[in-house]
Amino acid sequence: MAEKIYPASKPAGAPLPAAATGNPSFPATKAQLYNNSRPVYRPQPRRSRRSCCCSCCLWITFTIMLLIVIAAVAGGVVYVLYRPHRPTFSVSALHVSQLNLTSSNKLTTKFNFTVTARNPNKKIVFYYDPVSVSFNSNGVDVGDGSIPAFTMGKKNTTALRTVVSTVGQSVDDNSGVKSDLKSKKSLPLKIRLDTKVKAKIGGFKTKKLPIRVTCDGIKAAAPTGKTETTATTSGAKCKVDLRIKIWKWTI
Repeated sequence: MAEKIYPASKPAGAPLPAAATGNPSFPATKAQLYNNSRPVYRPQPRRSRRSCCCSCCLWITFTIMLLIVIAAVAGGVVYVLYRPHRPTFSVSALHVSQLNLTSSNKLTTKFNFTVTARNPNKKIVFYYDPVSVSFNSNGVDVGDGSIPAFTMGKKNTTALRTVVSTVGQSVDDNSGVKSDLKSKKSLPLKIRLDTKVKAKIGGFKTKKLPIRVTCDGIKAAAPTGKTETTATTSGAKCKVDLRIKIWKWTI
């Protein structure tokens, strides 16, 4: 039977290899020098762009909601304290001094116009700029005028008078104005008043806001001779609208 041969054991006291002890060899190798000079890599936490956008949107939404709440609270306080109401307008009188159409389709008109403005508020004063007045019939301008600036005090009623006229206004052959004057000797009128107004509420004055008053349902009969006629205004209805312009649109 063959005899097994075992390698000789390391003599006692002999130094162990550097790899076994964990101590670097001396002198240091190039790899060891490179590893010692290279900084330790520590990954940096990354902030997500999506989280930043979400935070911005959240803050913007919160700010808008806060402003809406503040405006609603302020509006509620003003309404409770002052009970604001829109001013009202009505056509008091309209006398026709001249209303004739020549053979060359030239229209001449003259109206003596009176409109009554009422302020139903007990604690609000209105300040009006000059008012432009225009009369329209079947899409044709049949008269223009103006009313000077005025102030409406609390619970005040003001009668505003002016003369509205036009001379030599061209009228198309197919216009409803020509056919109405020939057949009915009268015209349906639509009256429009444009101005700006600001309100004084307590000690606070608002900015000027444009308003438009539109009155419909008026019939003006042509006068005979030198006697003026009175237009039918019993069915007239006037509507007051704020003219707020947002960019290119007016509402």
